[in-house]
Amino acid sequence: MASKKDIPFDPARTLGLLWRVGAKPSRTGLSVDAIVDAAIELADATGLESVSMRNVAQHLGVGAMSLYTHVPGREELADLMIDRALAGLYSHVDEPASVAGGWRPAMRFVAERNWSLYQQHSWLLEAEGARPVLGPHTNDKYEAELRPLEGIGLGDVEIDSVLTLVLTHVSGTARALAGVTRVKEQSGISDAQWWAATAPILERVMDRERFPVSSRVGTAAATSYDAASDPVHAYRFGLECILDGVEAMISRSQPVGRSAASE
Repeated sequence: MASKKDIPFDPARTLGLLWRVGAKPSRTGLSVDAIVDAAIELADATGLESVSMRNVAQHLGVGAMSLYTHVPGREELADLMIDRALAGLYSHVDEPASVAGGWRPAMRFVAERNWSLYQQHSWLLEAEGARPVLGPHTNDKYEAELRPLEGIGLGDVEIDSVLTLVLTHVSGTARALAGVTRVKEQSGISDAQWWAATAPILERVMDRERFPVSSRVGTAAATSYDAASDPVHAYRFGLECILDGVEAMISRSQPVGRSAASE
């Protein structure tokens, strides 16, 4: 007989869980929300790998099998965690569109909120997959982040593509920052210490005639960052480049003599 753990992943069932269709607390007060909140607490404290049904049950002080009455398994739990983490990202759905100055400051605002979200819940970088989690908070977020791009001269697919580009850039640089932080913690060596140890050796072995551009640029960048890379700089620099490109695209689509609001 198949156990609860053997039940295959069902997207339709997960969608029902995300929207809490028919969800009711048990006699002990255990509920989907309580389970998800406990899982997020564990992930924030010790990482996504620590989130198992057994560990969540221990965190709640209940038996592991009691969780399966509400959440079928870890895959469903991960989707529920992602959607729950997005709750309250914006105070209301028009908050990004209400930012003064037009679409460009609004998209900076969106980027900053997402950047901060990844700093608060770094496990999201591991949990997010290729398919969207279509829960209520995810949909609220998508609606809120699209609205600043409405009516500025872009088609619907372009609007979606611009938002995807911004969010992908944020998650990519946030992932790089998480990697740098993890390496520092595991090695016990700061970026400055690492660079101080490697720079003298590189000076001896790097042939500047063979690598004239990379040696010059690499030295300038490393001196500026005091490290091999700076994900925070990459995030801010890249975001402005993306917004410049979007602004140029909007300008090309405008009739002669008109321009879209930007700054």
